[in-house]
Parts: sequence; C-alpha cells; structure tokens
Amino acid sequence: MKVPMNVPLSVPMKVQRFAAVIRLRPEKEAAYRALHSAVWPDVLAALKRANIGNYSIFLRDGLLFSYLEYTGTDYAADTAAIAADPVSREWWALTDPCQRPLDTAAEGQRWAPAEEIFHLD
Repeated sequence: MKVPMNVPLSVPMKVQRFAAVIRLRPEKEAAYRALHSAVWPDVLAALKRANIGNYSIFLRDGLLFSYLEYTGTDYAADTAAIAADPVSREWWALTDPCQRPLDTAAEGQRWAPAEEIFHLD
C-alpha cells in the first residue's frame, strides 16, 4: 500500500521535562544509595506505565536533583496512578524517611519543582 506524501507515518511524542529538588538526610545517604543501586522492577514498571522515562536523580552537597521526561497526555492522572500503586507506596515508605523537603517547599510537598530556565536539544 502506498502512503500519501501528506500523511505522517508517525506522530512525534511531545516530551515534557520535569525537575525537582529535595534534601537527603546525611545519616540516610548509604541506605538511599543502596536502594537506588537496585530499584525494584515493579517500581520501574509503574514509572514506565505512567509515560515517564529518561529519569535520573543526582546528588550534590546533600541536595537530590531529579530530572524526568514525560511523554503522556495527562501528567496528573499518570502520577496519581503511581501514587496509588501499592509497590510504589512501599518503595516510598523506604525512601521518604531518607529525604527532607526544602524549607521553601509548599505545605505537603516533598520534592520541590525546579523551574527550567534553559534547554538545548
């Protein structure tokens, strides 16, 4: 079958980039590193189901910086699905005590969003 020239073969996904920061409790650094050296497969699967990829967490001077790319169409619904996932909640029960929200984080907010001020593709 011949495809007309004006019909795209695939629609490129729109990528949204998200970054956030939180403090790492110094006494919990070894535990946090150990957890992230072998992230549970079900946690990774929940992230992928939620259209999250290219996800990294960096550490510098006690500050954790996360970066991820989202390719879905409803970020709020996809992240709510992660929050409802029992295995992800179990994972957070281990990782959350290792972290301390920034003083500037909103009430109830753990990871504080970071504003993107520059991007180069």
